Amino acid sequence: MHTLILATANVHKVKEIKQLLTDSSIEIQTASQAGVEDILREDGNTFEDNALQKAREIHKATGKPALADDSGLEVFFLNHRPGVLSARYAGDNATDEENNHKLLKELGPLSFRRRTAKFRCVMAFVAGGIEEIVEGECRGIILEQPRGQNGFGYDPLFKPDGYDKTFGEMEADEKQKISHRARALQKMKPLLEGYFAGVEN
Repeated sequence: MHTLILATANVHKVKEIKQLLTDSSIEIQTASQAGVEDILREDGNTFEDNALQKAREIHKATGKPALADDSGLEVFFLNHRPGVLSARYAGDNATDEENNHKLLKELGPLSFRRRTAKFRCVMAFVAGGIEEIVEGECRGIILEQPRGQNGFGYDPLFKPDGYDKTFGEMEADEKQKISHRARALQKMKPLLEGYFAGVEN
């Protein structure tokens, strides 16, 4: 098995990525499991900046291949906000409910055709002089009220195009077929496998 360090403290992201890589020969460890704490910063201006920054820091600290993602919700009416501030839209220590409440307040009674949005994920892999970046997205609309208890973040408000359910109403395996993170990882997976194919256990 090859070890890949995930540069995230988000337990939901760890769970999703582990499930998406279950059929590979890659063993996933979190940064804390690798003995690295409190160095993950997200102060970049773009998803790309944050993903690369986190992957570089974890690779430097552990000497092992590192994978990081930065992702969020971009609402077109709000000029792509909350964007990189998705997790802290209502404040640095905001809860999912507080972030959702702020978003709904800003959108107000807008019609569905003006509530279009996309979840976007940028994923970065850093290892031994290699840096790879991929991107995945999922488009949909923001509902006027949350629906469902599954997922996290803005999932209960986001209904992907072509579906009657929100991410919050979908089971994990259903969401992972179409999510922004799944689509990014589908692009990243062959890059990971190609890298590890040339590395001895």
